[in-house]
Amino acid sequence: MKVDSGLNCGLHQVADRVRVLEARGYDAALSVETSHDPFLPLLIAAEHSERIQLMTSIAVAFARSPMNLAQLGHDLNAYSKGRFILGLGSQIKPHITKRFSMPWSKPAARMRELVLAMRAIWDNWYRGNPLQFRGEHYTHTLMTPMFTPTDTDYGPPRVVVAAVGPLMTEVAAEVADGMLVHGFTTPRYFDEVTVPAIERGLRKAGRERADFEVCYPSFVVSGADERAFERAKQGVKKQVAFYGSTPAYRGVLEVHGWGELQDEFNAMSKRGQWDEMGGLITDEILEQFAVVGAPGEIVGKLKQRCTGKIDRLATSFPFVDPVVEAQMVAELRR
Repeated sequence: MKVDSGLNCGLHQVADRVRVLEARGYDAALSVETSHDPFLPLLIAAEHSERIQLMTSIAVAFARSPMNLAQLGHDLNAYSKGRFILGLGSQIKPHITKRFSMPWSKPAARMRELVLAMRAIWDNWYRGNPLQFRGEHYTHTLMTPMFTPTDTDYGPPRVVVAAVGPLMTEVAAEVADGMLVHGFTTPRYFDEVTVPAIERGLRKAGRERADFEVCYPSFVVSGADERAFERAKQGVKKQVAFYGSTPAYRGVLEVHGWGELQDEFNAMSKRGQWDEMGGLITDEILEQFAVVGAPGEIVGKLKQRCTGKIDRLATSFPFVDPVVEAQMVAELRR
């Protein structure tokens, strides 16, 4: 199992942070699109690292066009000498229409077409195939030598798609190289909903499970002392409740018979009660979404949850010193 961790810092700290992640044995450095652009940190990270892979986890797909994403993906993969992984997510309708002022339609169908459009563009750049992509949402039929990259030694980046629901999961397995399982996923939901959807998508594409990489960002609750443990616990409870307020994620709660919680989370979010929402997450619920334990228990619990199911694990261990962190990463990778 590969183990990844986030850059989680400003641009001025990226160089130091990526060196730390590489030295401690992580397989990939992740950049997420929240309050900053997700691609710029990875350019700096590529310049200041040698081995570690670089992944957006995630970049908002529907805020950009397939051509824009194809160019970004190409440039980062070429500059990093083949180490870039393009992780894409759909986001939810209010953010796409109200924050990015971009069109919204059926997200799974649109994501499928976006990935196929990128692949058509890359087929033109790397194989010389005519660019003749015509879809319902995207059309790409013009490419001239002036706009065609020539630094094509490393080919296109791998593409992974984030998914929660079965439709997007099926699309990821059909057209992408891997899937980013949402952190708001329990083992039961993964087994009963995610895995069957992956299998359907792979069958559509005529592929095997070995051709598809499943990536999972695990919540971890631990601490060097009781105070730190409680702080981590409350922080993760708030994060789980925040995700639970999203109507599109209701299915995860319903698998456990907790569907009514989604209504409460959503209502509280509209009242701005972000801190109070975490109080609805009981310890029983928390342990379905997170690995909880003393520092010495975490690796064993992560392996128990992920072995045989997950190919890449995204996590961090801020509750131990650097030497122990490197040992934990090595143990997970064995």
